[in-house]
Amino acid sequence: MDKVRFGVIGVGNMGSEHCRWLFEGAIKDAVLAAIADTNPAKLEAKKALYGDKISYFSTAEELFASGLCDAAIVATPHYFHPPYVIQGLKAGLNMLCEKPAGVYTKQVKEMNTAAEKSDKLFAIMFNQRTNPIFKKMQQMVADGELGEVKRTSVIITDWYRSQSYYDSGAWRATWAGEGGGVLLNQAPHNLDLWQWIVGMMPSKIRAYCHFGKWHNIEVEDDVTAYVEYPNGATGTFTTSTGDLPGSNRFEILGDKGRLLFQDGKLTFCKLSVGEKEFSATYKGGFGEPDKALIPIEVENGGPQHVGILNNFTQAILGNEKLFVSGTEGIKGVTLANAMHLSTWLDKTIDLPFDDELFYNELQKRVAASPKSAKGEDKVLNVSGTYGGSK
Repeated sequence: MDKVRFGVIGVGNMGSEHCRWLFEGAIKDAVLAAIADTNPAKLEAKKALYGDKISYFSTAEELFASGLCDAAIVATPHYFHPPYVIQGLKAGLNMLCEKPAGVYTKQVKEMNTAAEKSDKLFAIMFNQRTNPIFKKMQQMVADGELGEVKRTSVIITDWYRSQSYYDSGAWRATWAGEGGGVLLNQAPHNLDLWQWIVGMMPSKIRAYCHFGKWHNIEVEDDVTAYVEYPNGATGTFTTSTGDLPGSNRFEILGDKGRLLFQDGKLTFCKLSVGEKEFSATYKGGFGEPDKALIPIEVENGGPQHVGILNNFTQAILGNEKLFVSGTEGIKGVTLANAMHLSTWLDKTIDLPFDDELFYNELQKRVAASPKSAKGEDKVLNVSGTYGGSK
């Protein structure tokens, strides 16, 4: 195989971007071979762009069965991510899934099981992991430069969305169509970075999700959560699509110092002596160890979506190791589900939680979800958004 032939399932906001990158040659050794979408208008729009240079299908199943593709990207509404990945793997295609991995842990576990049984590659679009700043943070924590983690804090509220954004698609911001709000659409990148960089999942979560607080929607657009880790550390996570201006701040406090990402910059406040050692040995009463504020000079940005696509392509060709396995997507979905469940049941949730309990609670919301369309199915321009969004 010299070129990997890609199919794109769902040509909304992000699906259209994937088509463009593949068609314009931004992905080395890859070509756009086919697209599939259940919306005839979207297919016609793509035919006007690409003509007869690619093939068009009205269902994912037809694309999978065509034999025209070696790999496919799933960029549909969230509920369809696991079913299409499973179908594609069974059809013999390598599969790349947009975030989130799914809506609920039960379906994501089924997808992961299918991936583990397949000899094809399965990846997920966690493009923020390609950012050199976040890679550096993960490396510093893993290498022990901060010592044992004591506290984490994430404030990610620069996901602002107007009401017109939510009105652009009937599936948006409904339990039946999307399965959640900011936790399922915008913040999956941040939930993933949180656990990936810190290097561990929480053991307990108490969350407060506010549903339709800032917008005329039924799902959450404002969330604050408190977590506890197995080692005794604690953390907080705050996100919203209603803050303007918003913030993007990630702080990790360890025994040896504090790592802070804010305003696109990374700094490390390094202690001359670890806090535990200082507390146990210092005899002066009031006092602190010396501190050094060290700017970490590293690029903020990185290759993002194109980087993940290039890595996925080269991994299929056997030239690189897969950067992000799709099976890792379960972690962010677990965090989002636990936050929803904590709010719905008004209590602290232990991880792992009961998958069936969450699924049943979700179905109650789905059953009450409005079935009427609230707006046109529009394709929006995602350029300039934080890593791209659906």
